[in-house]
Amino acid sequence: MQAPEDRKHKGDYVVRLGISLEPDLLTLLDRWVRQRNSPSRSDAIRFLVRKELADIDSLDPDADAIGTVMVLYRHTTPNVLRRLTAAQHHWGRHVRFANHVHLDGEECLEVVVLAGKRSEVRAAAEDIRGVKGVLQGDYLIGAPGATGEAIGHHHGRRSVNSG
Repeated sequence: MQAPEDRKHKGDYVVRLGISLEPDLLTLLDRWVRQRNSPSRSDAIRFLVRKELADIDSLDPDADAIGTVMVLYRHTTPNVLRRLTAAQHHWGRHVRFANHVHLDGEECLEVVVLAGKRSEVRAAAEDIRGVKGVLQGDYLIGAPGATGEAIGHHHGRRSVNSG
């Protein structure tokens, strides 16, 4: 068997360990495993560990981060498209993907994926969702470092517009 450091990818092996839980806590864990449709307790526990580590990374403004921004707006609002485009160009090196979706009537949805340092991703997300004419906007920021990976590897910037 190869030593872990000789493996090509970090995920090529797992380390087994045992944990002890009170019966009530195990019951709650099993219920949560079923609710999230997790394939196993191990998968669910890995998720919880990564989430906790991501929460720790969220305190570091210089930690690598990824984010998604969602905004709803009416395309008939004067200059809203120009303002959204300008905001995305302003944060251009952080924008990895943008998608525009036409909803009913005059309403549109824009989804933007960002990457960079946490402070930069948060600032870009706030800027984009704060564009004058946006009716509703929110964002989610994740920490790829919690998976043991960094965001340095990318396949180039791609923008897709659907009509």
